Amino acid sequence: GAQAGPGFSLQQPQDKVSVAVGETFTLRCTTSADAGPGPVRWLKGWGSGSKTIYDQKIKEPFSRVTRVVEKSNTDFTIHIRNFQPDDAGTYYCVKFVKGKTGENEVFQHGSGTEVSIRETALVPGMVAAAVVLCFLILLLLGLFVALCMYRRKHQGGVGSLCPARTVAMGSFSSVPLRCCAGTPGTPSEVLDAESSHLPSQQSSKEENDIHYADLQPLPPAPWRGRSPGTAPTEYASLRVAAK
Repeated sequence: GAQAGPGFSLQQPQDKVSVAVGETFTLRCTTSADAGPGPVRWLKGWGSGSKTIYDQKIKEPFSRVTRVVEKSNTDFTIHIRNFQPDDAGTYYCVKFVKGKTGENEVFQHGSGTEVSIRETALVPGMVAAAVVLCFLILLLLGLFVALCMYRRKHQGGVGSLCPARTVAMGSFSSVPLRCCAGTPGTPSEVLDAESSHLPSQQSSKEENDIHYADLQPLPPAPWRGRSPGTAPTEYASLRVAAK
């Protein structure tokens, strides 16, 4: 079988290593000076599913893997750059020697180093920024709700600009007058008749004006043909810009 020099030993001191994504991590492995012929390799995993991460006999460097001490025959510590989630697993430092068949056979290996992902901790500055951001969001939400309530209250009060009016017409009972938007049969029909005599130069803006009539009794005046006991009346038209 596989043989190595007498007194050979291999040390892999790390049991576990926690690494954040993107960081460089180190895997440590040393051997005694009495190493026999055969390479030292780093393997990820063990058995048929293992993968070679570093091989002492391969001159071309492995991707993201470098030796800490180049060309050393006793220190096989390596750096692995830009840690990714797929790099998590157990790594073994393994000494191979030539067997009788000429193939490399496992002679000795370390107990394995378990590499896991470390969650990046939030620094106090990031926590403070998150708190301020939440406060600003709540403040903006409160202002938005207050604005909506103000607009609803303001729009609800527009109707008060055109309250029903009650006027006295001589000896007649009080008659309520509604806005010009009233239904047929209301005093607003009088306004429609009056508006037909207005000048034709009215703009589209004036068409949106609100009209209402207020009947007021006029003082007695000589009027030929007037029936006794009656008081003449007139009405006036007012325009209020609609909002």
